[in-house]
Amino acid sequence: MDNLKFTRTGLGVPLKKKILGAQVPTDPHTDRGGVKMAEPEQHSDDKKPYVSNEEDDDIIESDVELDNNGVVEPDNNPPQKMGDPSVEVTEEKRDAAQSEKLKAMDAISGGILHLLNSWCVFFYLFISLQILSKLDEAIDYLTEAIMLNPTSAILYATRASVFVKLSQPNAAIRDADAALKINPDSAKGYKVRGMARAMLGQWEEAASDLHVASKLDYDEEIGSVLKKCSSANAFSWQPFTLQVEPNARKIEEHRRKYERLRKERELKRSDRQRQQKKAEAHDQEAVSAFKDGQVIGVHSTSELEIKLNAATRTSRLVILYFTATWCGPCRFISPLYTSLAAKYAKVVFLKVDIDEGRDVAARWNISSVPTFFFIRNGKEVDKVVGADKNTLESKIAQYAS
Repeated sequence: MDNLKFTRTGLGVPLKKKILGAQVPTDPHTDRGGVKMAEPEQHSDDKKPYVSNEEDDDIIESDVELDNNGVVEPDNNPPQKMGDPSVEVTEEKRDAAQSEKLKAMDAISGGILHLLNSWCVFFYLFISLQILSKLDEAIDYLTEAIMLNPTSAILYATRASVFVKLSQPNAAIRDADAALKINPDSAKGYKVRGMARAMLGQWEEAASDLHVASKLDYDEEIGSVLKKCSSANAFSWQPFTLQVEPNARKIEEHRRKYERLRKERELKRSDRQRQQKKAEAHDQEAVSAFKDGQVIGVHSTSELEIKLNAATRTSRLVILYFTATWCGPCRFISPLYTSLAAKYAKVVFLKVDIDEGRDVAARWNISSVPTFFFIRNGKEVDKVVGADKNTLESKIAQYAS
């Protein structure tokens, strides 16, 4: 490099403060006997092994803001009576079951007529109780019908629809499941189960059931429930809104968002692991080239970084010695440096010729040779400038212990 002019004018420089040293061209800002004590550039971070600061904890999902208007508390009543599918169903039983179903329909429609004919608010509670009684009556009729004909999917689906009106979604789901087991193409089974699931806030499952029902036998009620429909709660008989599809869409978008975040994090983690393995491979290569008990020549910054990283990972002290072939004091101190390398086999002794490794010398702001840097965990902990054998040996003994 043009800005790094090392000359041989330092040869024969008289001793100053008992430090033998060959200097590059003098600088007015020098001290310690003419030696410029410039600190190296901020290079310690470059020598550290790759360590990620990214948290590896699981991503904490935020809550999804849903419109839960119309969602009810789950009913935990004992399971309703279910028919025995192994029972032989005769024509007589089928007719009797149909008769019980008609009674149930009359009870349901009678309750609705009572409500429509209610003209005074003072009778509202009384009428509501009557309707509940009529719906319970309808359940009894339909249960009897199911006992008579347990192979009828429509009977289970009809009773399920009454359970929905009674705000008993779990009971409705049990009946809808029974209906779909008998007839997998029961549009009413899917429809009622979808509405019951919506009442429980199971928006995605509700949307799935209602979409299947609409494909099997579309009606306007299914479409309105999917988008935004007004229904009635049999307990309060106040209108409530079920927004199945919008809520299901929010949940799906939420899931996709966090699946994407987890995938991105996993890709980053994999990339981090690849880099880690690559760094470890480089470090292992450097460790194998440490040549315990010998001085190792370094010729480039990349070569130095690999060796410093490897030394950090193996918790080894590094001595970085800058020298030059034309430097008399360097020739004076080099035999001692070699003998110290043999004595302290677990210390990494590196040597850089400033004429061959100009980029390394520039990186460390070398202005005088010989210069020795003591490095631990990628950071400079001390240094010796000049050919002072006693100081060099005592500091190595100090830091190698």
